[in-house]
Amino acid sequence: MTRDPIFDVPDGMPRLLEVMRRLRDPNTGCPWDIEQDFRSITPYTIEEAYEVADAIAREDWTDLEGELGDLLLQVVYHGQMGAEAGHFDFDSVARGVAAKMIERHPHIFGNESRDKSAEEQTRDWEAAKAAERAKRNAGGVLDDVALGLPALMRAVKLQKRAARVGFDWPDAGAVLDKIAEETRELVEARDSGDCDHLHEEFGDLMFVMANLARHLGVDPEEALRDANAKFTRRFRAVEAALAKDGRRPEQSDLGEMDALWDAAKVAERK
Repeated sequence: MTRDPIFDVPDGMPRLLEVMRRLRDPNTGCPWDIEQDFRSITPYTIEEAYEVADAIAREDWTDLEGELGDLLLQVVYHGQMGAEAGHFDFDSVARGVAAKMIERHPHIFGNESRDKSAEEQTRDWEAAKAAERAKRNAGGVLDDVALGLPALMRAVKLQKRAARVGFDWPDAGAVLDKIAEETRELVEARDSGDCDHLHEEFGDLMFVMANLARHLGVDPEEALRDANAKFTRRFRAVEAALAKDGRRPEQSDLGEMDALWDAAKVAERK
């Protein structure tokens, strides 16, 4: 059997880039890979980023290595498609981000003092980003907040951007008052039977909750992930307790499962 030339390419990034080039070759590549474009690949890119976050949350470092590879493959994929279209390539992407990191860290790569707190450096970072947006002639304050972000994350970014120009609640107490107002409006929408109004008011309440998280210094995406994990953990404890009697949740009732849920909460606190 003839040895494939791919194994003569140096391992690591050179081989990965060549693998992608071969997969996308219009004559000899993989039919599925050839058919893909930026839009069709985007869901996979997002999914791989979340799988990286999941491996970190589980502290599974072996899995994280593999997930980082999968995420890197997405960057290589976009880089290859960019090269084919004449927009950019992997090397230009790498050069661009390296240049940006150097420019945004003058306290490391320039003459500025390193004697700054993390908070001060964050402010400098945001100021540098704002200056870059101004150079690109971004029109409005919110214009370049990415549409493709998860809705909760985008809500926080929109609110942060508006807060920079003074459009913000004065404190968390004012946001809590707004949450009470939005909750009343949600109840009214529910009672009205107007599904469109209910949808709108539920979105308003979620948006204000994201604003509260920002004022409290809580990452709402991370907080919700943790709440999801807690719910999963406790419900599995309910399932395990029922399984000892040879039963499943559908063979129980809410009262029993609620008591088992409370027992799981107590057990966690011991």
